[in-house]
Amino acid sequence: MKRLLHGLLVLSAISLPAYAALKSGDTAPVFDAQAALAGKEFKFSLKEALAKGPVVVYFYPSAYTGGCNVQAHTFSVNMEKFKAAGATVVGVSLDSIDRLKDFSADPEYCAGKLPVASDADGKIAKAYNLDVKHYPGMKDTRGTEITHDFAERTTFVVTQDGKIAETIGGVKPDENVNLTLTAVQKLAPKS
Repeated sequence: MKRLLHGLLVLSAISLPAYAALKSGDTAPVFDAQAALAGKEFKFSLKEALAKGPVVVYFYPSAYTGGCNVQAHTFSVNMEKFKAAGATVVGVSLDSIDRLKDFSADPEYCAGKLPVASDADGKIAKAYNLDVKHYPGMKDTRGTEITHDFAERTTFVVTQDGKIAETIGGVKPDENVNLTLTAVQKLAPKS
């Protein structure tokens, strides 16, 4: 029994990340980034978005990869629910803006509804204390080699005062979206 408990403790220690994403109550780092929506490039400003209401900043590893495709699609089909709760949603990855223009317009994933921002140098992800790793030789679902680093899949719900209300990570992509929607709906004014 002792060996089993020791083994479980070692296993859980190995699976726990050495980094610590920003958590509830922390101040969200503001950022500006080149972004894309429906294939068109624009400048996303977290500060400007927060002036309108809460913002969901979700980090994902790479456009056109299995889990990211699921997550982008799930966000896009739920975008009206996020808007009804008064929230803006933006995806952030280390993809180039050109990859994101394609991804943002792809009817299977972002479907022209979900803006995605480029953090090509990883500075935004690192400001949110996210782990950024390189996986050489990876290919996306289109067969194209991925040459950029990956940020860990983590979502932050940021309130209008710039504080993080929720940090959601370590769950499946579609569950991440569902938990995020629940968190945003809790922030919505009661009518």
